[in-house]
Amino acid sequence: MTRKSVASLFLSLACLAVPSLSRAGPTLKLSGAIAGKVNDSFGIPQMGATVVLYNRQDRIFQKAFTDERGEFRFAGLFPDAYSVRVTLATFVPAVKRDILVQPGMRSVLSVNLNSLFSTVQLQYPTADNGLMTDDWKWVLRSASATRPILRFLEETRDGNSTRTTRTAAFSDTRGILKVSAGEGGLENGIGNQPDLGTAFAVATSLYGNNVFQVSGNVGYGSQTGVPAAAFRTSYSRDMAGDSPEVSLTMRQLYLPARLGAAVTGNESAMPMLRTMTAGFDDHAEIADGLKLSYGITMDAVSFIDHLNYVSPYARLSYTMGGGGQLDFTFTSGNARPDLSGDAVADSDLQRGLNTLAVFPNVSLRGGRTKVQRGEEYEMVYTRKIGSRTYHLSAYRESVSNQALSIVAPVGFYTSGDILPDIFTGNSIFNAGNYQSSGYTAAVTQNMGEHFSATVIYGSLGALSAANRELVSNSPDELRSMIRAGRKNAATTRITATAPRTGTHMIASYQWTPDRRWAMPGNVYSTEGLHANPGLNVVIRQPIPGLTMLPWRMEATADLRNMLAQGYLPLNMANGQSVLLVETPRSFRGGLSFIF
Repeated sequence: MTRKSVASLFLSLACLAVPSLSRAGPTLKLSGAIAGKVNDSFGIPQMGATVVLYNRQDRIFQKAFTDERGEFRFAGLFPDAYSVRVTLATFVPAVKRDILVQPGMRSVLSVNLNSLFSTVQLQYPTADNGLMTDDWKWVLRSASATRPILRFLEETRDGNSTRTTRTAAFSDTRGILKVSAGEGGLENGIGNQPDLGTAFAVATSLYGNNVFQVSGNVGYGSQTGVPAAAFRTSYSRDMAGDSPEVSLTMRQLYLPARLGAAVTGNESAMPMLRTMTAGFDDHAEIADGLKLSYGITMDAVSFIDHLNYVSPYARLSYTMGGGGQLDFTFTSGNARPDLSGDAVADSDLQRGLNTLAVFPNVSLRGGRTKVQRGEEYEMVYTRKIGSRTYHLSAYRESVSNQALSIVAPVGFYTSGDILPDIFTGNSIFNAGNYQSSGYTAAVTQNMGEHFSATVIYGSLGALSAANRELVSNSPDELRSMIRAGRKNAATTRITATAPRTGTHMIASYQWTPDRRWAMPGNVYSTEGLHANPGLNVVIRQPIPGLTMLPWRMEATADLRNMLAQGYLPLNMANGQSVLLVETPRSFRGGLSFIF
């Protein structure tokens, strides 16, 4: 065979092989995955561990729970850097940052939970390989942190391990117990709470995907002796990254005898204030960086009259490049302090306790029961540049049946137009309906890890009163004097944490050039950077405890409106006066047990 014949033969074989190779070639994969296995210090897989995936901006991206083999998986991830946090009851949380996800690759984590130190090891096998390759097994055997894992059990034909794995019905159980006392006032200007009381909240996970939470608040007003009780039960389930939640809240107040006599003329009649609230909350990822949170509550109030109403809300959040975020929120009906987004420890439990503390603002008008309600549109833009955060917000709200705290002479108003304050010993007056709008601008400067300062300036809606005397005891005359306006206010706020003792303090002071206002606007604000009137100080102090105890302790002190600012006096023709109170001064201290 000549050389020309041999060359022609090889050329023909190459041409025949090219189509077959192109058909059998691998497909291009643009996404990656993160998978892993969670064990304890003895190498036993842990079922029901909570695995939270964070994106580059440290926002929760996905959430998963380990199965009966202790394994978890996040698939279809865009190439980027992620972080993972693994938690399980009685173990120290494990955190791994800067996990690089590459196209067509699977980042495999080996999580070893321990009561003292927890470790996370990272490997980058290809996405086509199994979760545990032979090379990965040798890495686990040789690593000092995972040396207790001496061998891997072979799987049977049905996919189960030859050793029976332990399954836990309840996992990730956590709770908080708080005992508090104080001299009563309004909490955040939107609701009442007992002066003396005990609050608790317990949350647990059932078989990994179901979360139950039970919270309660039992106490009474020290000045009036009025007992109060509230209980809340919620259930949520993790479904493909979404966690819809349903809740039921019951509240009951035993009112003073003088209230029953004032309304019905019968000393033995003591009406009870009972409320029942059924709620639904959910969120959805509409697009990349666009999130929708929404929900609805259905309320039933029983106090002299029976009232039923519905309160929906929705929040649209868009995360922009360069550290910016835009939020648009609509609320109707009830106040939503749980949407403030304050980043505090045990935030889910604390939000449940805050919801219990907010009782409906009830007032009387013409002998009929009225409940304060509001409707608000709010837009907030935040952007972080280095150590500085800029904050802009604007709102417009409508409030109906505004319940305003008032101090008036005994017998000045009839029993059908004034209601004794349940906790403070003052009175509640129905100021009617009004509309307001405003805006705020704020700058927060972080000075290291333990100190930050914020300056807030804005034009806020407020209630003021005409500067003239009251000539009669008609409630309509007082209501005609109260009007909505706009007041400029400047607020300074500092946040500091002592590195050695762990003492955390938040102090703020609001100043306004015009003091003839009775209440600041934006009552139904949902933003976290909320400016309270007057001088306010909040202190949290961790208490050193014994390592053998299953809880940690924390002492708290909350002082609101310490200088008693925002009290608006109105003179009467007979020489007496009526005092409109914006936010009553209150002092509260407590001791929390967190486990």
